[in-house]
Amino acid sequence: MRNSGVLPPWLILDPLLRGWLLEDIGRGDHTTNTLLVQDVTLGKALWIAKASGIIAGLPVAARVFQILNEKVSFVAVGAEGAWYEPGQVVAEIHGSLDALLMGERVALNLAMRLSGIATLTNIYVEKIADLPTQLVDTRKTTPGLRLLEKYATAVGGAINHRMGLDDAVMIKDNHIAVAGGIGEAVTRIRSQIPYPLTIEVETESLQQVEEALKHKADIIMLDNMPSDMMRQAVQLIRQHDIRVKIEASGNVTLETIRAVAQTGVDYISSSAPITQSKWLDLSMRIV
Repeated sequence: MRNSGVLPPWLILDPLLRGWLLEDIGRGDHTTNTLLVQDVTLGKALWIAKASGIIAGLPVAARVFQILNEKVSFVAVGAEGAWYEPGQVVAEIHGSLDALLMGERVALNLAMRLSGIATLTNIYVEKIADLPTQLVDTRKTTPGLRLLEKYATAVGGAINHRMGLDDAVMIKDNHIAVAGGIGEAVTRIRSQIPYPLTIEVETESLQQVEEALKHKADIIMLDNMPSDMMRQAVQLIRQHDIRVKIEASGNVTLETIRAVAQTGVDYISSSAPITQSKWLDLSMRIV
């Protein structure tokens, strides 16, 4: 498949990677440092797939090794976002063996986590591939890993929702309760937010949809609505303003995602590709 994920610059990622390396290495790798002289013994390692799936995170893995030793060469056999079968070689790594051994666990952990997310995301995406509806992720991510986990969903074929609270306005049920209603929330927020932030409103009934339309929400989320109500809501919104984007959310599964898409919504948001994915097993072998 085509990889549509774009990694943040290393300026942003490097402090995270260094922190994770420090967490693992601590005051020093007693095993490796005892066996090898730093940056002297050169060798080669292979990464091998042990399960079927989409591989994601290879550039990140390469960077982990290169932070330890900039001379390490990490060559992916296939493209980022490609499908691999068990036994296939994923990458060849050449360089100082101390760097390869000290970076092995962090690099593999990240790639296995991201590959699992990309694989499950793609399974969801394929369920609605022939429909105009697009899958988007959510902010239900592992603290510290959001940038990379959302990168993995993009590799799997989804679209990133907002990265954080500063990306866009999303007025949810608790905000509505605090403000005293959708109209009050939209009015107060619109008067203070900078251009060009958009306003999305979460709705649970047709009455709330009408109120969101009345106050000119840019995006309307249909949250946990039954299919019949969702179809009515889509029709109501389309008749009122075709420019308003429609997002469906709430307990989306592989069994239900297609029926939700068939209601005519523009987007389906789901945390499942991240929160319910399993790590894709990879191993490293010194050769």
